[in-house]
Amino acid sequence: MKKLLFFLLVLTVTFTVAACNGSEPELIIYQNKIEISDALTTYADSWTDRTGNQVDVQSCGGSGCAYGDNLLAELQGNDQPDIFVIEGLTGFLEYQDILLEFEDADWASDTDLAFTYEGSVYGFPVSVEGWGLAYNVDLLDDFGIDPDDITSQATLQTAFDTIEANKADHGVEAAVSMAAGSGMTWVTGLHNFNGYLSAGLDYDDGSVIDDLNNGIVDDARLAEYADWVEMLFDNSKQDVLTAGDNYTAQLAAFLNEETVFLHQGNWVDPDIVGFFEDEGTDPFDMAYLPHMSVAGELDSLFIGAPSWYVINKNGNNPELAKEFLEDLAGTTEGHEYMVNEANMVPAFNSVQLVPSTPLSAELMTWMQAGKSYAWWQNDMPAGFGMNTLGPIYQLFANGDITKEEFITQITAEIEDLA
Repeated sequence: MKKLLFFLLVLTVTFTVAACNGSEPELIIYQNKIEISDALTTYADSWTDRTGNQVDVQSCGGSGCAYGDNLLAELQGNDQPDIFVIEGLTGFLEYQDILLEFEDADWASDTDLAFTYEGSVYGFPVSVEGWGLAYNVDLLDDFGIDPDDITSQATLQTAFDTIEANKADHGVEAAVSMAAGSGMTWVTGLHNFNGYLSAGLDYDDGSVIDDLNNGIVDDARLAEYADWVEMLFDNSKQDVLTAGDNYTAQLAAFLNEETVFLHQGNWVDPDIVGFFEDEGTDPFDMAYLPHMSVAGELDSLFIGAPSWYVINKNGNNPELAKEFLEDLAGTTEGHEYMVNEANMVPAFNSVQLVPSTPLSAELMTWMQAGKSYAWWQNDMPAGFGMNTLGPIYQLFANGDITKEEFITQITAEIEDLA
């Protein structure tokens, strides 16, 4: 009798656990944008309310959490993420074996920025981001400079010279706010260097990145690009340029109108909004000019998807993951989340909402006008931009090497990729 009671007790517990575990499938999302964590969780909760499917949003990023390392650990566990994030070709190749191909996904025909590999779709674009040389509209006008006249390195240098000669009259300390210190190699070795990879080229022209990955340098193009870096460094606020992790100081110099230009992308919008809310004032008018990364006339910003959601085919709920992403791209609730809650520029053509934040709204104007140069920096070998190239920029900014040595060192690093 005791054995029978024990058996029945074990059986009851087993069925109870099984019922609890199996009654409501849970979708696990592992993502790397801390700034959208709350908004994404709120959207996921609303999706649960609408569909009855549970979602667990887990976020890892910033200085306190190494996303790549932690993702590898998560993928070794029993409760693997169903959806996670890659940031380009390197990430795709690392996880290629476990990624689910999107076959006939409705959202894929509504975007130009899906991640594809050999003709197949594997990545859902999280958002659109981009950068140019942001400027203070009123301040530039105070200097008598028409932004429409700035289309090349030569015309931008003329504008910089005008600012330098008259900056004391306008309370300005330098033309540009840019940071090139040890903590800002993502600005230099990735975003700025992308000018060498794509400026002036058709959006699908990957010839320069293909050459780089094969150890081939375009000497003439690199020399033109070095002129651009020198121009920026010479006209930047020097204490911001050479300090370490100086993102906050870089942005503050621009927002306090100590500089006319800012070298950053639309991802700084939340900080801009927060700054002016603290000040109790409205933001000044801002717009973008192209980076004059190489010689010739340039007319576009660097615009692309910074990251993609991918589906882990070894996860517990890959089909549920597909449903979640279809909802995100194709519903009013998803569009509202992307634009008004997460303050992102959406990658989907059907989205009619316009961001209210200043640089994102400006970026969307350029994107809709077809004025875009591609992002290729994420197709470089892992760590090459930040860890290999970034320190060379720091040496140049500090005056420890000349422009010619800057060119020589970058050339050597690229040739080592052969």
